[in-house]
Amino acid sequence: MPLNAYPVRTSIAVSDIRRAVAFYEGRLGLQHVQSGPSAHIPDGSRVYASGGGPALNVYQSATAGRTAATLATWYVDDLDHVVDELAAAGVAMVRYEQFEHDAKGITARAGGGRIAWFQDPDGNTFALEADA
Repeated sequence: MPLNAYPVRTSIAVSDIRRAVAFYEGRLGLQHVQSGPSAHIPDGSRVYASGGGPALNVYQSATAGRTAATLATWYVDDLDHVVDELAAAGVAMVRYEQFEHDAKGITARAGGGRIAWFQDPDGNTFALEADA
């Protein structure tokens, strides 16, 4: 059976699950739906809902923050509004030298639309994208 028949969930390594919970729940407002162990750490992982179902598995690991790549993207209707809400919650948008950003940290997306990036406390990078 092909994998497209199954749901997929992004897994994000963090160095401190308590600090991650404060960020993902407190600043991003994600809904916690499940907890579990991570390696030898009881309650070292959390699953968060997004878009109506489980979307992110955040787990404590020594490999946290080791990639500069974008790990997950939220596709939003009103990018300015979402960026404003995150900024009010203390989340800063990341600015890259090779792109021209507006005052909020939003830039044009290749192929049209707009994009903004932010990072969690471990430097894991996430994107917000909108078609307009």
